[in-house]
Amino acid sequence: MAELVLKERRQGDVTVLDATGKITIGEGSVQLRESVRNLLENGRQKILLDLGNVSYVDSSGIGELVSSYTTTNNQGGQLKLLNLTKKIQDLLMITKLLTVFETYDNEAEAVASFG
Repeated sequence: MAELVLKERRQGDVTVLDATGKITIGEGSVQLRESVRNLLENGRQKILLDLGNVSYVDSSGIGELVSSYTTTNNQGGQLKLLNLTKKIQDLLMITKLLTVFETYDNEAEAVASFG
């Protein structure tokens, strides 16, 4: 699966985006950006991005994660990450972004963290 597929579901007032595929330059990063913007425009401020089924993220994808995080914060929302794969975790560690994002392995904990 080359393209990024984002499925939206709700856990209380938290919107969970289940991502499957690749977050790369072009399609994937644009799709992620648009999904996050649409949520914010609709007043959905608590966003949990589940990356458990994301097979690959390139530098553009990482840039988009940071951009989505910043956009969400600037609009008074929160974006947190769930189920990072080993590859994505390593990538965030190398880029020193692991300290920027709040990351979780457990969805219930992640949802509860929004308070």
